[in-house]
Amino acid sequence: MWVGDSATQALDMKLSDVRTGHATMTMEVKAHMANGHGLCHGGYIFILADSAFAYACNSHNHRTVAQHCSISFLRPGKLGDTLIAVASEHNRMGRSGIYDVTVSKEDGTIIAEFRGLSRTIDGLLVETKD
Repeated sequence: MWVGDSATQALDMKLSDVRTGHATMTMEVKAHMANGHGLCHGGYIFILADSAFAYACNSHNHRTVAQHCSISFLRPGKLGDTLIAVASEHNRMGRSGIYDVTVSKEDGTIIAEFRGLSRTIDGLLVETKD
């Protein structure tokens, strides 16, 4: 999945951990990510959380997409901050899943909470031999 993931690579995100139902991604807040207040634009925080969500829900080797996502911004990200998004599977049943993602600064300060609902579609990420 990483090979074809141009969006996260273009933003220089790093996938630091992925295992069944979980993923961790990091991203440094750079000048081009600043909004009119000089803070990290919420869209960049959302894409970091959404990317961690994507790797967590695809970790079962079934192609899975977002069905619904929401985010609550609690504190700002600032230029130079390294943001860490930790995604965890809350519940998975049939083709649907619920994932929570916490976005924090390196010092552990939580800046956003994200919830993603997933839907499994046809196909595997990595074909397996029967």
